[in-house]
Amino acid sequence: MQSLLRLAFPPQCVSCGSLVDQEFGLCGACWRDTHFIAGLACHQCGTPLPGSDAGESAVCDDCIAIARPWRRGRAVLVYRDNARRLVLALKHGDRMDLVRPAARWMAAAAMPWIEEDSVIVPVPAHFTRMLRRRYNQAAALGLALARITGRPCLPDLLCRARRTRIQDGMSREDRFRNLSGAIHPARAASGRLAGRAVLLVDDVMTSGATLAAATEAARAAGAREVDVLVLARVAKDA
Repeated sequence: MQSLLRLAFPPQCVSCGSLVDQEFGLCGACWRDTHFIAGLACHQCGTPLPGSDAGESAVCDDCIAIARPWRRGRAVLVYRDNARRLVLALKHGDRMDLVRPAARWMAAAAMPWIEEDSVIVPVPAHFTRMLRRRYNQAAALGLALARITGRPCLPDLLCRARRTRIQDGMSREDRFRNLSGAIHPARAASGRLAGRAVLLVDDVMTSGATLAAATEAARAAGAREVDVLVLARVAKDA
């Protein structure tokens, strides 16, 4: 039956639609235009760094200048070219088929961090944005990641107390002011997060303001440690 289905519906590149060997994959051209982060990267935010990876923790200039409230950070893609198109298609284009490959890439990056008591917590969206988009892409990624890693995803333990302005074009300082006090733990959060390791999931990191606000909310609920994982990282050298 599977062979018949593959004949009738051959697998296509999730980016351009060209035929590929495996489902939910990228063709060669799209793979070359999608900048996966490999080698030396910032231990705090995942941005790629020059030099070779000698197994030691390295920190980028931004993370030297800004105290990050989380323990470690990873990103899968540099937010440019095809990676940017994929993220925008997931975020605004109802491309839920992209969740599966994205979560697979994210799981490979995060697996060394998964602990016995780890829980996956997506960055929350305000209910007005949920009404417009009909889904929270961070929650979709978190739930798919949970299926791959076997760790629970708890999508309702952080909430956006107010709708924040869209941050495109804002300075770093304005982004942090915009997010100040915007994310809170839900009432049930303390009972579910206290003493546990949290893997905080989002689609894109730019300044880190949203992830910082969510980290502080998780810590307020008693999380023992917080690590952050994003699909794509905006990098200065992109």
